[in-house]
Amino acid sequence: MVAPTGVALADPTPEEGSETAYSLALEDTQNLTVTAEGATITPVQRGAFSVYVTPKPTPTPTPKPAGSQESAGGGPLFYTGGGAPAEWMAAAGIAESDWGYVDYIVSKESGWNPNATNKSSGACGLVQALPCSKVPGNGYDPVDNLRWANGYATGRYGSWAGAHSFWTKNHWW
Repeated sequence: MVAPTGVALADPTPEEGSETAYSLALEDTQNLTVTAEGATITPVQRGAFSVYVTPKPTPTPTPKPAGSQESAGGGPLFYTGGGAPAEWMAAAGIAESDWGYVDYIVSKESGWNPNATNKSSGACGLVQALPCSKVPGNGYDPVDNLRWANGYATGRYGSWAGAHSFWTKNHWW
């Protein structure tokens, strides 16, 4: 029925013979009762269920190691100790037979200044490690810097002699 304003006052009643997906499924349902040795098992009620989603854990911040490059003031930990190149190379475990190669490369890279920093790239220390953070300990500490450089020279070039040869041809290493 439609009112004079054109608004429907009531929904029309569905026709007796109309079929919907719901009405067809309802007719097709079965109520099955299973017995075991004469005992009746009550059917399971399937009305509702709940879902629990495990929340993603909040990551815990990783503390910086004690010898990290940044101090509490936010700047690099420049070297203020003393020593001489021979003492630094010996403490870093560089063979005395390689000291000439090391001296050549370090003289070209930093002039044996442990606090040398390349302002454009951020390379630091005696051998200009790039990035400075790859040096375990403190990149400005001459022993830490040379210890890292010893592994780099032997790992990448096979020896300090190989590193020297590459440096003289390319003027970098």
